[in-house]
Amino acid sequence: MLNTEQLIATQKANVETAFGLAAKAFEGVEKVVELNLQVTKAALAEAADNAKAALSVKDAQELLSLQAGLLQPATEKAVAYGRQVYDIAAATNAEVSKVVEAQLADVQKNVTAFVDTAVKNAPAGSENAVALVKSAVAAASNAYESVQKAAKQAAEVAESNFQAMTTNAVKATQTVAAKAAKRAA
Repeated sequence: MLNTEQLIATQKANVETAFGLAAKAFEGVEKVVELNLQVTKAALAEAADNAKAALSVKDAQELLSLQAGLLQPATEKAVAYGRQVYDIAAATNAEVSKVVEAQLADVQKNVTAFVDTAVKNAPAGSENAVALVKSAVAAASNAYESVQKAAKQAAEVAESNFQAMTTNAVKATQTVAAKAAKRAA
């Protein structure tokens, strides 16, 4: 059984873990805020340049050409931004997942140790109950491992879908920009 010192040590470790997780989450938010500031500054500068270019246009043909030239870079920048946000989120999630997995491994180890201690101290004739408890612990462990594998597979599928989506968006924009450029010419 747990004594007072073990209980205090466990609580201390849990508090440290909670603050560590909060710090990791805050780091991720901080990175997104920094990215947003950079993107906003760049967008303002580009908007000013684009406005100047639009004001210097002499005819509709030149305006269409200007718009066609701006479409593809804007889409590529939006895709790059989305990619950076996704990378920040994925990295933050990976760090948090490592901590959670380590915590769950410790919990599993402690539960196994507790069950083993209880089994050693179990009264005679309780073999069926002990077997049932061991079976439940093993089933819970297997279920956790299955969920963990499924979550990793889902993350891989999401990454693959994100890659395909961004590739398709860039290709579609290139096609639209090429058609607009032909019309303007």
